[in-house]
Amino acid sequence: MSDPILIVEDEFFIAFEMKRILEQHGYEVAGIAADREGAMALANQGIALALVDLNLRDGLTGPDIGARLAQDLGVTVIFITANPRQLGDGVAGTIGVLTKPADAQTLTDAVSFALERRRGLAKDPPQALRCFG
Repeated sequence: MSDPILIVEDEFFIAFEMKRILEQHGYEVAGIAADREGAMALANQGIALALVDLNLRDGLTGPDIGARLAQDLGVTVIFITANPRQLGDGVAGTIGVLTKPADAQTLTDAVSFALERRRGLAKDPPQALRCFG
């Protein structure tokens, strides 16, 4: 597949497990970032989708990262966090949120939905994905 995915996650084992699952299902993972600086550096490489945790190495920067990726760079964004309530009603321009831990099927269903939606082909969102707006 040619839609590069960025994982923004500071917990090493979670990030690499997500990467493994996605690559096993044929997705291209462009990189893993643990903070705002890393995410923004990788985002300039033509990312289609970003999976963004909220609390990262540099604090509660995930919502801002997601907003910047979506609004400034046109990246499709799904938040993935153990604390979805921190997002309130959501972040403008982003799709929604998955609650961690997410199993392989939940993760790949959400990624498939997001990439289809990006192409204008999306159907109903998977049940585990709480969409914004």
